[in-house]
Amino acid sequence: MSLDTFIIENEQAFRLSIFLGLLMIMGLWELSAPRKAPTISKAKRWLNNLGLVFFNGFMLKLVFPVASTSMAVIAAQNNWGVLNYYDVSYTLGVIIFIIAMDLLLYFQHVMVHAVPIFWRLHRVHHADLDYDTSTGARFHTLEIFLSFAIKLTAIVLMGPSVLAVILFEVILNATAMFNHGNVGLPSWLDRALRWIIVTPDMHRIHHSIEEDETNSNFGFSMSLWDRIFGTYKSDARASNENITIGIKVIRDPKETNNILGMLMIPFRHKNKHYIINASSKFDTKEK
Repeated sequence: MSLDTFIIENEQAFRLSIFLGLLMIMGLWELSAPRKAPTISKAKRWLNNLGLVFFNGFMLKLVFPVASTSMAVIAAQNNWGVLNYYDVSYTLGVIIFIIAMDLLLYFQHVMVHAVPIFWRLHRVHHADLDYDTSTGARFHTLEIFLSFAIKLTAIVLMGPSVLAVILFEVILNATAMFNHGNVGLPSWLDRALRWIIVTPDMHRIHHSIEEDETNSNFGFSMSLWDRIFGTYKSDARASNENITIGIKVIRDPKETNNILGMLMIPFRHKNKHYIINASSKFDTKEK
């Protein structure tokens, strides 16, 4: 049995095991040493946030007939993609793909903050009134479809190995759960790690209710992109313990912490706030 075949046959069990294991670790860390006091019931938020995650996974399988790892196999069989065309070494190909995909996700993240119709979808992620590891997996179903379509296109264009695809997805999920965690690191360690990866204190700024803070720190795993493209913000106006999380116009827990309410968020509320370059400057007062 080849490595690719083994990975594909065991992909779901492997990814679910990693997800549940990290969820347990981060959940226990948050309970034992929360960085910020929760404002609403953690149990209810987790029930609905994770409920949306599993709903999205079910819908993704219904809508897309091929998985990302299977697309990598198809690309290899047909010699599609830059990495296949230039016959890049296996190890180098894995590294290139992971770095390139992290950069692509940075630009995708900026895009969903800049294009009004995509921001409507992305508001589901930002509308969470608290910030913890479950927030990292909370996205509208249509945004999940968009992200998956972009990923499949990238796989076709780049031609990565199956191992590269699964490693990227595991790293992405792990870092998303970590940097959305309601946890803190010693200041010296946080500042040091920020030169390499996105930390919880760095990304929490991105979930601030303040518009200019929301439109900063877009990185997923690597913090490098924010520094290169000038979107890095080292600190919020408020301390980490006092940052107000969420979106100004979406503050009702019955909507933000209910699966049906979350799915309806893109179709409700005015959409003029937070969108990048929607106005000449970011306002911190409601108009």
